[in-house]
Amino acid sequence: MIDGTLIHPQILQTLGTAGHGATILIPDGNYPFATHAHPRAQRVYLNLAPGICTVTDVLRAVLSCTPVEAAQVMRRDDGAEPSIYADFRKLLPADVPLQPLERFAFYAAAKQDNCCLVVATGEQRIFANILLTIGVVQPPDAMVV
Repeated sequence: MIDGTLIHPQILQTLGTAGHGATILIPDGNYPFATHAHPRAQRVYLNLAPGICTVTDVLRAVLSCTPVEAAQVMRRDDGAEPSIYADFRKLLPADVPLQPLERFAFYAAAKQDNCCLVVATGEQRIFANILLTIGVVQPPDAMVV
């Protein structure tokens, strides 16, 4: 039994085999991940029902065990900032700013071969898509060689 914030075995396995620079797509319920994510990325379907489970639920769990160095989000065409961006900022480390991308640029980024994981959600908010880049696990400061 796993005792931690993230206990989903398929997600843990994928994160455990991913490395620095790999990306994780956490899309909302409207995102066409069947056609706009790398075909070899592991798919995990947590979209049980509308609103269950949300992008922020998944983001919180992933961040509990994975260092993140970048976060790209899908920008609205009209430039207005989706309300979920504030939630993303609260959850992400302070040194990881949101990088808004135009919709088709976001799709292109999610299709790259470094996308290792797609976690489908039942998120109802629009433009609630986030693409995380895995960072580096820093060695302990006290490590003596």
